[in-house]
Amino acid sequence: MIRLAKYLKHFKKEVIFGPLFKLLEAIFELIVPLVMASVIDIGIKNGDKTYVLQRGGIILLLGVVGLIFALICQYSAAKASQGFGTMVRNDLFAHVNTLSHAELDQLGTNKLITVITNDVNQMQLAVAMLIRLVVRAPFLVIGATAMAMMMDLKLSMIFLAVAPIVALLLFVIMKKSIPFYRTRQKVLDKISLLTRENLTGARVIRAFSRQEKEEERFDEANEEAAQIAIRVGKLSALLSPATFVAMNVAIIAILWFGGKRVDTGSLSQGEVIAFVNYMTQISLALVVVANLVIIFTKASASAMRINKIFDTKTSLQEGSRSKEESDAIYEGVITNTGDKVPLFSLHQVSFAYPDSEEYALEDINVDIFEGETVGVIGGTGSGKSTLVNLLPRMYDVTKGEIRIDEIPIKEYTFDALRKQFGVAPQKAVLFYGSILNNLRWAKEDATEEEIKKAVEIAQAREFIEKMPNQYETLVMQGGKNLSGGQRQRLTIARALVGSPRVLILDDSASALDYTTDASLRKALRENCKDMTVIMVSQRAGTIKNADKIIVLEEGKIAGIGKHSELLHKCEVYREICLSQLSEEEVNRS
Repeated sequence: MIRLAKYLKHFKKEVIFGPLFKLLEAIFELIVPLVMASVIDIGIKNGDKTYVLQRGGIILLLGVVGLIFALICQYSAAKASQGFGTMVRNDLFAHVNTLSHAELDQLGTNKLITVITNDVNQMQLAVAMLIRLVVRAPFLVIGATAMAMMMDLKLSMIFLAVAPIVALLLFVIMKKSIPFYRTRQKVLDKISLLTRENLTGARVIRAFSRQEKEEERFDEANEEAAQIAIRVGKLSALLSPATFVAMNVAIIAILWFGGKRVDTGSLSQGEVIAFVNYMTQISLALVVVANLVIIFTKASASAMRINKIFDTKTSLQEGSRSKEESDAIYEGVITNTGDKVPLFSLHQVSFAYPDSEEYALEDINVDIFEGETVGVIGGTGSGKSTLVNLLPRMYDVTKGEIRIDEIPIKEYTFDALRKQFGVAPQKAVLFYGSILNNLRWAKEDATEEEIKKAVEIAQAREFIEKMPNQYETLVMQGGKNLSGGQRQRLTIARALVGSPRVLILDDSASALDYTTDASLRKALRENCKDMTVIMVSQRAGTIKNADKIIVLEEGKIAGIGKHSELLHKCEVYREICLSQLSEEEVNRS
């Protein structure tokens, strides 16, 4: 929690003046029993109504001023806590965006969502309570004890005897509660996962009539969270009654021994009442302290989770080379050698996912030249998507090196590297907003002509212009109001806007019918001649006309070449073709 306190430096005024005004309110609260004692010992004893009314007015004034001070403190606490939460969320979100796919895979989407929402909320509450009550509650306990000691030192020993007992109760319960709060947060992550799976996969669940099974899974996770909450609740529930028992015993002792001292004339009746009021104030303050212990225990568990996210550093270190610098070097290489230099050069590249002992890709050696259309094909799990994810450096290679324009991709800034790519991912992802806003992701100032050209190439123009609002049609979250093929065509169009140097189509036409697929490939050939196109596909027909085809099998290259060459020299490729086309079609092609 101390590490996160740095965010409070932006709210110094609130953090200083909030507790200060709360302290003034507590001082006024401590004065009230003394005024009450004087009302009893002087006003009521002597039957002086004027004195009673005067002192009553003072008590009312103390209450009103105390209320004003409390409101000022409340405002300060709200401003500081909400500002604190906003800043932590912003920094968390920004930090998460610096992490590579490897770290995001390890942390998990559900944990990140829970931390950014639930855990930050818990920290906000802790900050608010820090300003409002952390100073006030201990001050009331100490102040009430000091005031009692000033009135009668012997009787005030009761206060000093009760304090260690209550402190011990707080310590024991806090020590036993903390592990439960940490476990509960992990269970909340699990509930978040199940909720997300069921909402995103609702159609699949209903298609297989799995509603009851999923309800059982959710009930189990929910019951686990409930049981943890009940255990913690039982522990926490002991705080208030245990504290009240200790305080009420102390009040009985005050009345007993105080009564005897009244009989001997050592104390007045008003002073005994003041003693009882101070003990009540301490009792209520200790209940607040007990609740603060619970709040800060939860906040401590949340702070650990937040700090764990901040402590997770990206495995991708950004380079410093700009696109302009690389272009100058590239031109120099061509001028000096006179040779055609590969756009991409993969040398002895191997890659393993985090916590995996096996390579997803191994010993990949391939050159890709500017303007080439490259097909990537292979069986499920052969490493096709992994290969194309390495090019824009979504992951770093485990072994070997990837160069672009003869410069290692690790030397580029992320912006300089990734702006050269237009990517249509394997899973078509669209965002809430209009079709036009989605298409302008790569280039915010894209002209109408650029957008219409990209849409035309992606075979999306026909269905867009049939919609009532055309390009202003609202896309629901994830594009759920569009068909699979429509989503894929829009993601391809989005990748084409701005005419990227490299277009990666990661099996992004799998939902298209053969006619649309063929039209798309024809449009790409005719309109993207200077663009390097890398097409990942399960369909042999989609990539058979590529300038170069890379065949993968179990993470290794089984063959590289044109369609006609691979049919004769690569058995894996021939088997893929024969599984999709007839022998006559294969031989004819």
